[in-house]
Amino acid sequence: RGKLSICKTPIFTLCSSNYRKAKGAHKEEVALMNGLTVNLHLLLLSFFKPTANRYKILMEAKAFPSDHYAVESQLQLHGLSVERSMLLIEPRKGEETLRTEDILAVIEKEGDSIAIILFSGVQYYTGQLFDIPRITKAGHKKGCFVGFDMAHAVGNIELHLHDWGVDFACWCSYKYLNSGAGGLAGAYIHEKHSQTVRPALTGWWGHEYKTRFLMENKLQLSHGINGFRLSNPPIFLVCALQASLEVFAQTTMKHLRKKSILLTGYLEYLIKHYYSEDEQDPEKPHVKIITPSNIEERGCQLTLTFSIPVKAVFKELEKRGVACDMREPNALRVAPVPLYNSFHDVHRFIEILGSAITSAE
Repeated sequence: RGKLSICKTPIFTLCSSNYRKAKGAHKEEVALMNGLTVNLHLLLLSFFKPTANRYKILMEAKAFPSDHYAVESQLQLHGLSVERSMLLIEPRKGEETLRTEDILAVIEKEGDSIAIILFSGVQYYTGQLFDIPRITKAGHKKGCFVGFDMAHAVGNIELHLHDWGVDFACWCSYKYLNSGAGGLAGAYIHEKHSQTVRPALTGWWGHEYKTRFLMENKLQLSHGINGFRLSNPPIFLVCALQASLEVFAQTTMKHLRKKSILLTGYLEYLIKHYYSEDEQDPEKPHVKIITPSNIEERGCQLTLTFSIPVKAVFKELEKRGVACDMREPNALRVAPVPLYNSFHDVHRFIEILGSAITSAE
């Protein structure tokens, strides 16, 4: 029981080890700390060093609000115009998701003025999985740092951040990692930056572990992302995350991803089979999937829109015990998670969805 101490770190070390397996990163590249937005700010403070010629940050127009606000405030911190320096890319007219070729075209055209490329790994609203290796490669070719918000990717898809050369990333742990709302977040910096990128703000927990408790007030900064840690992580948050990661450790992301492709494919098939628009019966309620159908461009989430008010459908699903998520303005996010959902769960959902739609009309 005494070994649970987070200061002496048996549980913390184990938790970090399991975290790295889920992220495709090396030992010194991942740290557990803070919340996602705090980590994003800390990373941007070190990676975003605007110059007269390279001062823009490229991101998707509909990024999660916390990312959008973080970037806005970082630009303002440097005295830059948000309108000139925040480069937002939108889907083509009439389309819901971004085309990889359009992202790469913007990088090629604007890259000499872009300091940071910041995308989500999986887009929170549409469920689109971005082509992380190609975006990273294109950004590096133009001299940009490339970072990702992996909140909807970690525990959902296979990640190889080190091999892909991603410069930095951050994520929360309360989605597919199951640690609960407000759970401990994580951050990553590629080891190639371990000697050159330093934290703008430092704290005791960034001091080298071997001499941290000498209390000499002479900072011996840990290399890489571990130097960015500020304070002792809350023990209860670590325990909740560790409990989840112990379950992940019993399998592999490769096996989970294989099941996920089949599970989400089954859900997609049933939705299209039962709830597609019927030209013979135009009054019949129908469902549209806006998530890409290509399995290489999505994780387990499908985002659905409805021909009837989505709020009514969502309320009826809640009454029937279905845990999914409604997002403004008109989307329902459904994610059969391979760690604990089954094909039977998917079939039951389809049956319940029909009942919910009937009641919502």
